[in-house]
Amino acid sequence: MEDLESKIRQEELEFWPIGQSDHPAGSLPVSLAKLGTLHGSAALRFTIDAVSKTTTMFCRDLPAAARAARIDALIVDQTEPAGGSVAEHVGLPFVTVANALTINRDPIAPPPFTPWTYRDAWWALARNYVGYSMADWVTRPVWKVIRRYRTEWKLRPLGSQDESFSRLSQISQMPRGFDFPRAALPARFEYVGPLRRSLPMVVPFPWERLDGRPMVYASLGTLQNSRAPVFRTFAEACVGLDVQLVVSHGGGLTPEEAGSLPGDPLVVTYAPQFELLSRATLTITHAGLNTVLDSLANGVPLVTVPITYEQPAIARRVEWTGVGRSVSFRTLRASGLAVAIRDVLATPDYRRAAVGLCEEIQQAGGVRKAASIIEAATR
Repeated sequence: MEDLESKIRQEELEFWPIGQSDHPAGSLPVSLAKLGTLHGSAALRFTIDAVSKTTTMFCRDLPAAARAARIDALIVDQTEPAGGSVAEHVGLPFVTVANALTINRDPIAPPPFTPWTYRDAWWALARNYVGYSMADWVTRPVWKVIRRYRTEWKLRPLGSQDESFSRLSQISQMPRGFDFPRAALPARFEYVGPLRRSLPMVVPFPWERLDGRPMVYASLGTLQNSRAPVFRTFAEACVGLDVQLVVSHGGGLTPEEAGSLPGDPLVVTYAPQFELLSRATLTITHAGLNTVLDSLANGVPLVTVPITYEQPAIARRVEWTGVGRSVSFRTLRASGLAVAIRDVLATPDYRRAAVGLCEEIQQAGGVRKAASIIEAATR
C-alpha cells in the first residue's frame, strides 16, 4: 500500500504500489489509529474486516503487479492467506514466514488467539479442537474471498488454512524453545529466531540520564501506545522500587501526559529498543512479540500485560518458559503489577530462563539462516 512506500524505500528496496483504488494514501494510519483504541471481540471484528479487504486487494492487484515487476519468488507472511494463492495462480515459488505466533494447527497446541496455556489432558485436546473450529467460523469472510478467486483462477479448493502455507519451506522468527510442544509441524518448518537487521537503526537517546540503578524498560509497541492510563500504572508500580523506569511511548502520549507520569521515569518518544534492552534488568510490555523477542535476545525477563490479539497467547508462553510473569489487563492495578515486578526482580530463576533462551536465539541462525532457506527453496 502507498502508505508503506517511505519505509520500504528507507530499506533500499524497490517499491511497487497496489491497492490505490480502495487503500489510498492516508488510509493505513487511520485504520491503525482506530485499531489501537479497541480490544477483545471489537478488535477481532475490526481486524477480520480489514483482512478481508486487504485479501481482496492482493488477489485483485498482486498478480498483474508481480508479472509487471518480473518477480521470481514470493515471501508471504503466514497471516496473509492470499499470498500463496496468488503465487500458485501466477506460477511462482513462495516461502511462508511466521512473523507473529506460529499459526499452524496442531491438536496439542492451543490456537494462537486464545489465552490458553499448554496442557496434555484429554479436555485440553477437546478445548483446542473447539478453538480451531471457532477460528474457522470467525474468519469465514476472509476465506470466502479466497474461495472466490481460486474458483475464478481454476485452482483446487483449499481444505484448510494450513494448505495456504508453502510446501517448499515455512520459517518462524521465534526460537523453538519459546513455543509450546507441537506434534504436527511440517517437515520443512524451521525456527530461526528473531528476524532483525544486522545494523541497528540510529535513534537518539539521552544515555547520560541513565543513573546506574537497575533499569526497567516499558513499552506498549506501535498499536497500543496511546493508552495513557496503562503507562501511568506502569510508572506508579515502579514508585518506591530501587529501579530507573525508562518509558518509550512511540508518540502515543501527549507532552502533558508524558510529563505527568508518577515518580521520576525517563520518558522518550522513541528509543533504540534493542540497545537499551542490553542494559535492562526487566521489561514491562503488552506482550507484543517483537518486544518479547528483543528482551529474550538480551536475556531480559519480563512482566507482561497482554491487551488483545495474540498477546495473551504470547504471555502464556512467557509464563510457560519461566521467563516472566503475566498480569491481567482487565484487572490491572499498580499494586498488583508492583508485586509481579518485585517477584521477577528478586527471583533469579526468571533471568536464568531468559538467558537460556538468549543462548538459543544466538544459535538459531536468524535472518542469515532464513535467507539461506529462502534461496535454497526458491532456487
